[in-house]
Amino acid sequence: MYKKILIGIIAGFISGLFGAGGGMIVVPAFIHLLKVEEKTARATAIFAILPMVITSGIFYINSKYVDWGLSIKCAIRWNCWWLYWSKITKEII
Repeated sequence: MYKKILIGIIAGFISGLFGAGGGMIVVPAFIHLLKVEEKTARATAIFAILPMVITSGIFYINSKYVDWGLSIKCAIRWNCWWLYWSKITKEII
């Protein structure tokens, strides 16, 4: 438990100091220091940022900073890319 807390504190400090994403620090730390499987480390890092993303989204939407037209275009494009990529990877495997 202490290793996890220490990793969180160090990752938060480095992220705040250098503006780097916490996942760049936390995921490798989980894999190498805590011997966590890569998929679990990534899922844990994504789950940890979920509350912050939801809270930030609420503030941005309430402040009318969201360009809905561009957001929808990006979502559609990402979804098309994801479907294409998943089709290709199934063919390779």
